[in-house]
Amino acid sequence: MAHELHERLLIIDTHVDIPWPNGPEFTIEGPRCVDLPKVRRGGVGAVCFAAYVPQGRRDSAGNEEARARALGMLDAIAAMGRAEGAMLAHTADAIEAAYRDRKFAVIPAVENGTALGGGLAVLDDFATRGVRYMTLTHNGHNALADAAIPRADLGDGPAEHGGLSPLGRKAVVRMNQLGILVDVSHAAKSSMMQAVALSRAPVVATHSCARALCDHPRNLDDEQLDALRDTGGVVQITMVSAFLKRGAKPSDIGVSAIADHVDYVTRRIGIDHVGIGTDFDGGGGVAGYMHAGQTPGLTDELIRRGYDEAALSKIWGGNFLRVLRVAEAIRD
Repeated sequence: MAHELHERLLIIDTHVDIPWPNGPEFTIEGPRCVDLPKVRRGGVGAVCFAAYVPQGRRDSAGNEEARARALGMLDAIAAMGRAEGAMLAHTADAIEAAYRDRKFAVIPAVENGTALGGGLAVLDDFATRGVRYMTLTHNGHNALADAAIPRADLGDGPAEHGGLSPLGRKAVVRMNQLGILVDVSHAAKSSMMQAVALSRAPVVATHSCARALCDHPRNLDDEQLDALRDTGGVVQITMVSAFLKRGAKPSDIGVSAIADHVDYVTRRIGIDHVGIGTDFDGGGGVAGYMHAGQTPGLTDELIRRGYDEAALSKIWGGNFLRVLRVAEAIRD
């Protein structure tokens, strides 16, 4: 049943990492969780690949290193989009066109606003390269915002800015102008709530879970979920095992744990505000769903729980395309 649905539905995974600086080929079957053979086998039509920049020191050398890494990773993501059978997709229309042409859509993203190097100029470069969202923080506070998980090794206290910094507020405004979605996964609740209040476009959490089911600082509580709903945003349920069940290892849980979080979010804020962002190749994976080729297993579980084709279309991409189109309209 799921395989048949995946032939008809555009399946979008909103958060996948890439190996860096070197890694296995994207075009051949290998150890990566997401490569072209696996996405074809799993019926996945599009993936947001993140140029991930770990939080480091915020001096001039660290800032330049962060910028250079992000731009180099975006070059690598662009190269993936030039592979045979793939297509770099910078707009919602382009993602759908790739699906119609039976090509795999590669969608660029940036994870961690420290990639800006303490300024805003590179945001325009990101937009030119087709970046569709930027995660405000990773683990550790940065120049834009407080993170959900401070880094004591970098001198972080519980909070630094009380949410968004003045630069972070300017970044949100500029991202709206450029059509780059604000991603609040990894951000502190204060940062997230302020970003939702400030942004003219819907805010997304591209790889997070429900805190009511798993009390982890990386997850969103009910107040945060309600704020996403009220502003048209989307939370993409991820499959990092410790975010699904506190202290769990990937072998401890399966797709039912992911579906539990989908169920909770759907009941709390509605089917229009939930999606899937696996965090594959960045720590995501549960028993029976350790790579993109096994994607139909999650769909089968959601079908078993009563989700029909219309609902699955929203979960597996429709909701994300909607917020992309709103961001594009605001930009234009």
